[in-house]
Amino acid sequence: MVTLTINGLKVRVEEGMTILEAARFVGFPIPTLCHNDGLSPYGACRLCVVEIGQEPKSKLVSSCTYPVEEGLTVRTASQRVLKARGMIIELLLASCPQSKTIQDLASAHGVHQQRFKQEYEDCILCGLCVRTCSEQMMAHAIGFRGRGENRSIGTPFDISSDVCRLCGGCMYICPACQLRCTYNQPQHAICNACANLRPPCIEKEGYNNLMCYMEPCVACEIK
Repeated sequence: MVTLTINGLKVRVEEGMTILEAARFVGFPIPTLCHNDGLSPYGACRLCVVEIGQEPKSKLVSSCTYPVEEGLTVRTASQRVLKARGMIIELLLASCPQSKTIQDLASAHGVHQQRFKQEYEDCILCGLCVRTCSEQMMAHAIGFRGRGENRSIGTPFDISSDVCRLCGGCMYICPACQLRCTYNQPQHAICNACANLRPPCIEKEGYNNLMCYMEPCVACEIK
């Protein structure tokens, strides 16, 4: 067993667990996009970022790939974490603004602007489809190609794969394909049609190390 502190609470969890698994085990929600419980961790989207260590030497890590350590201090909803998550959501929206999954994340995290060049690539390179094809369907029909800005997902040489079963698993798990946001102004990055009310505690002083992590927010529910 490993003892660590999550949001000021000392917890004991199984050795080998990730921070994401440990936090969810004790009831602290952490948003994810490229993570799926049935697939291997990948750490592509960085949405599950958390803050570990003590200031001023604390750092941000992806909780889905970082293993728990004895004596580790974790903050899942600090001001620094929320700022980083907001930036990540803006970048995701720049690539795929009509994904309802990403639009819902923007609404849930109070993201009301997108400051980056709109690309409309409709792929965020989360790798869910590639891992599903290889780990669940055992087909290995698709994979990553190229590097950097030329990185993409598809079949080798863009030739129809003879091992693909046309199961549709890649489309089923893809956050860009699952549901399309139906707002009628595609030139705007964020519709916020499903926007949640901003938790009132966010603006108060004294919450730098732990912002609102309740889902739904208790303060908002009783207001």
